[in-house]
Amino acid sequence: MSWLPSFGIGLWNAWILMLFYVLHPLILIIVDKAVGTGGIYKKMGDIPTEKREKRNNTIAMGILFLLIVYSVFLPLKLGSIWFYAGLTIYLMGLLILFTTIVNIATTPIGQVFKKGMYRFSRHPGYFSMSITLIGVSVATASWVFLLISMLYILLMISEVDLEERGCLKTYGDEYQEYMNRTPRWIGIPKSR
Repeated sequence: MSWLPSFGIGLWNAWILMLFYVLHPLILIIVDKAVGTGGIYKKMGDIPTEKREKRNNTIAMGILFLLIVYSVFLPLKLGSIWFYAGLTIYLMGLLILFTTIVNIATTPIGQVFKKGMYRFSRHPGYFSMSITLIGVSVATASWVFLLISMLYILLMISEVDLEERGCLKTYGDEYQEYMNRTPRWIGIPKSR
């Protein structure tokens, strides 16, 4: 990996892999219409309202925008082990993310997400987005992209407590039971 890889706008740059982030809102709607029960945005919760939550969300969106712009100029390391390893990581993350979107879309409004990927983690969406960004970092062999991605991931993770408090407020004991038996992150066992 290198700190400053060669730059240039090109067809085979990291923007191809980052396109998912640009199309994410549209993908949610399409999946919800294809297999869901409707109202996917309502199921996913409210827009941040607390001051800290708003600030973190604004900073995270700024960092994501920076990553997307940076990806336009960042070439993929085609034909190298970096590219193939990064693409494999990225596709695993994307598969988990699409599965998570389907799980959300097929859950009726007013119910806790507990099926599919949500059986293994309370936050598979955050986990899978982190994996995709790490995959792009490896596929481009860029330390800078990885470090910026880590900032974004840390901001996303910082919102988990706020999200879980909101779910406890909305769903009460049902969500508490779910929290008691399901680990927060995939691969990290639930402590007893």
